[in-house]
Amino acid sequence: MKKWLMSLLVLVLLFAPSLNEAHAGILGKGDATGTPGEWYIGDQPVSVKAGSLPIVFVHGLNSSSNIWIDQNDMDEITYNENYQTAFIDLYPTKNMWDNGQLLANKLSEMYAYFGKKMILVTHSKGGVDTQAAIVHSNAEKYVEKVITLSTPHHGSQLADLAYTNWAGWLAAIIGNRNDATYSLQTGYMSYFRSVTDSNSRASLTPYYTFGGTDWGSFGGSLYWGGLYLRQYGSNDGAVTVTSSRLSYGNEIRIGKWDHFTIKNGSTTFNLFQPYLTKAVPAFASLQPKAIAPEDDQEANVLIRGGEFTGSKVETFEVEENTKSIAFDWMSQNMDSVITLEGPNNQTYTNMAKTKDKGMFQGAAHHQMSVPSPDAGTWKVTVNQPKKESYLMQVAYESELNNDLTLEATSKKEVKLQVDPTKVDRKSISGDIVIQYSKNGKTKQKKISEKKFNSLESFPIKNAGEGVYHIMVDVKGDTEKGEQFERTILYTMYVDQNGKMYKP
Repeated sequence: MKKWLMSLLVLVLLFAPSLNEAHAGILGKGDATGTPGEWYIGDQPVSVKAGSLPIVFVHGLNSSSNIWIDQNDMDEITYNENYQTAFIDLYPTKNMWDNGQLLANKLSEMYAYFGKKMILVTHSKGGVDTQAAIVHSNAEKYVEKVITLSTPHHGSQLADLAYTNWAGWLAAIIGNRNDATYSLQTGYMSYFRSVTDSNSRASLTPYYTFGGTDWGSFGGSLYWGGLYLRQYGSNDGAVTVTSSRLSYGNEIRIGKWDHFTIKNGSTTFNLFQPYLTKAVPAFASLQPKAIAPEDDQEANVLIRGGEFTGSKVETFEVEENTKSIAFDWMSQNMDSVITLEGPNNQTYTNMAKTKDKGMFQGAAHHQMSVPSPDAGTWKVTVNQPKKESYLMQVAYESELNNDLTLEATSKKEVKLQVDPTKVDRKSISGDIVIQYSKNGKTKQKKISEKKFNSLESFPIKNAGEGVYHIMVDVKGDTEKGEQFERTILYTMYVDQNGKMYKP
């Protein structure tokens, strides 16, 4: 399927000079180079579907307009169904404010071209960029409605992970700390929701949402994300179902799609096709979805990170009655040799390998899942002659996950909570690190670090407006005497008036 109907363009250039002059240089080259601000029309159907509106497709993080065409039949299906379409390239790594302004400017041009309002179909962060354009850059006059496909309306905990203290070494190598990931941290998105949802323009444009619950196959680039996000609920390997919802949005469907397949034409087009007109179909289920608060963060992962050359050994504890563990070693090197060894000297070397295509784009994953793991100390040995910057994660499927939580109080502090019937309170110890990123700045500074050996509250010092990232590494004993380890993350945003925004 060609991205351009070349004969149409020739006719436009030859017989419509006023249109050519008005839009010179904005339609793009049709080669999907991903030039920010470039947009192009799709192949024009012979007869436009009666009552339909033009569809504008908006991509998300680390991608371009090409996602709707390469290995995707969305453009072919919309053409065959006689819809007018347009595709746009935004900045792949900028925040919603920059992309929102750019999109608003380009929607004005598209509106002049089509002569009517448009329906925006958005994937992932593209939905956030779109809402920023509508609410904060006055683009509501160009948009009839918005359809979001797994948009992180409340942020992504994977963005929080990217800003952990443990992830710093790997982030410096792969460069995934940018304006886009900064803005997708759950604390910052809580702030965005506050200033957006309270704006009168938020209710002027209808929103229709989709969410997914599949992670793809084991060893795939989304599977590790699904395991990590499991502690926050059902997810598609990148975005939780909860985050895909808007309190005033209309949820069309939650389905068994992963974060990549949800944008494919053969997957979701037939489900949102009834909404591609000015009218709202009578059979539509238009019930706004309540968004459950996530004040308490459960503990189901252990995170470690660092860098080395040659060899590295990491250890971690597994408590009794753990149903499974999923191990993930993420670094810049695909050829690292990794051995996982259990307490009874059993070894595992057959790792699934994949390249990350999301929040840690370009990083190499080595993954292993172990059902019914033995309780005790596990060892990871990694050999790599080159420099290795890594982020190690162990995801536990265990009843203990619900018995250990980090609670943010209204007093600008966090407190570790345990179930005393499952955990020996006196055995609790660990480290807490609180880091701060000034608003709009991706560089972090450490504002407090403390070792602890009891359950206590940890105050959050006010360093100014920005994102505060709390990481707690905790260890202790179960009531049966087995050791456990976990890492708990929490992110919040503080505005210029000192108001705190929690996920």
